[in-house]
Amino acid sequence: MSDLLGAIGNTSMVRLRRVVPEGCAGVWAKLEWENPTGSMKDRMAVAVISRAEEDGRLKPGGTIVEYTGGSTGTSLALACAAKGYRCKIVTSEAFSQEKRDHMAALGAELTLVPSEGGLTTKKLILEMIEVARILSKEPNTYWTDQLNNFDSIEGYFALGEEIWSQTSGQVDAFVHCVGTAASSRGVATVLKRHKPSVQIVCVEPAESPVLSGGEPGPHKIEGVGIGYTPLLWDPSLVDEVLTVKTDEAKEMARRLAREEGLFAGTSSGANVVAAIQTARRLGPGSSVVTLMADSGLKYLSTDVYRSR
Repeated sequence: MSDLLGAIGNTSMVRLRRVVPEGCAGVWAKLEWENPTGSMKDRMAVAVISRAEEDGRLKPGGTIVEYTGGSTGTSLALACAAKGYRCKIVTSEAFSQEKRDHMAALGAELTLVPSEGGLTTKKLILEMIEVARILSKEPNTYWTDQLNNFDSIEGYFALGEEIWSQTSGQVDAFVHCVGTAASSRGVATVLKRHKPSVQIVCVEPAESPVLSGGEPGPHKIEGVGIGYTPLLWDPSLVDEVLTVKTDEAKEMARRLAREEGLFAGTSSGANVVAAIQTARRLGPGSSVVTLMADSGLKYLSTDVYRSR
């Protein structure tokens, strides 16, 4: 038997059958919603907290502070509840009500920063970071600072190893959206070590194609596309960057639910759109892996799934 945090990881992988056109490589999706909070971010939360405990940045009875669209905050709130820390989260109404309610249910104290029309923008992200910076000045407080925390990369090494094992080493491409860049970098580090020829394809919103050399802009793919190049981004590990429109990501999320029975969020929809593009290019006989980054239960109040 294990404690709650020991239940993180070792998620299932399934092949997509109906949304992938004929003549494409096989596309496999790792079901990261099987983690305790329904998100892949549980992996990084444990990594950053454990490392901070080890080197003394986080002390017994301490408080953790973070700015987040919700999934990271929920994962940190879970870990804080399990370990007995106080948790303060800076977020916004730009992100789903379910995420905010989930964080609060796990004991997090929320500070909301207003957005521009419910959209994710560079301005919003920077304002959230500044509020978190101010809160981090309080005594016995550790700011996990996800966009600048290299400890989070290590949290995804196990994810890379799981993908390698579950595919028996037969993975030709890994496709995933970029938020902090920690997850794509962590997985890429492991997969490239095993198989240097594996293609790492990163995904960003078409409305904010910063990594592709374009200008930042507002979009509605939650948790990704922060409007500038994240510090953790390592282009040497990336073979291609693809852009996906918000509307395409939302529609694919709906199709995954209807046609595959996979109930996921908007970034997962974007992942699959880009994975199919990659699979079409690679052709039959190859294997593409992507992630169902979180559960659609986190988006029921949004226009992705709300009944019309």
